[in-house]
Amino acid sequence: MKVAIYDGEGSSKAGVEAVMKAVTSIPGGDVVLIPPAQMGDVDLSVFDVVVFSGGSARVQAKNIGELGKENVREYVRQGGGYVGICAGAYLSCSGFDWSLGILNASTVSTRWRRGSGYLEQEVTPLGQSLLGEVKGTFKVRYNNGPVIQPGSSPHIPAYTSVALFRTELAENDSPAGVMVNSPAQAVGTFGLGRVFISSPHPENTPGLENLIPRALLWAAGQDQYPARQGNTP
Repeated sequence: MKVAIYDGEGSSKAGVEAVMKAVTSIPGGDVVLIPPAQMGDVDLSVFDVVVFSGGSARVQAKNIGELGKENVREYVRQGGGYVGICAGAYLSCSGFDWSLGILNASTVSTRWRRGSGYLEQEVTPLGQSLLGEVKGTFKVRYNNGPVIQPGSSPHIPAYTSVALFRTELAENDSPAGVMVNSPAQAVGTFGLGRVFISSPHPENTPGLENLIPRALLWAAGQDQYPARQGNTP
């Protein structure tokens, strides 16, 4: 598996390193770091998956520019895999004029500073074939990740929740009561490609080291998990 990771302003060094560790935990996993200036013209077709990690989605979008965003869109449209974590999840959404628009999702509120801490999440029945047959809730590190809802694009299939938040943070006047039962992780398709997003940070949560490698394999099409049309678990 060959994975491209965006490495530049808008992505934290710790986040990039955590994703690199996840990739190299897969036998044969190989990482190439892509700086912002190259994202517009690099041949992404040589990669199985492109990853945008945590940080600031708006800054990521600004730094790769319109050419970079279109290059990523076309890559996924032609069958590439995309994994977005926290900021990378925001970046995938269709609800912003600056985003990639490869996941039919918007956020429930513009007040995104919900806080940082450990929240409970639970794998959905459909998600178990992707994330594993994990019963009950477990803790995951959260840091202002998106709380998504179905988007309104008629051209992008609906996403599928593969894990749900069971507790929430609602600091800084962000709306309460909207996070519980919303997607912690979700999958979708864009053209011929696969999109996996995670609102929280399993890549640096002790005990959840296998979650992002599973996501990478799914996004690369190296599994048998069927993407489902619909937004219910």
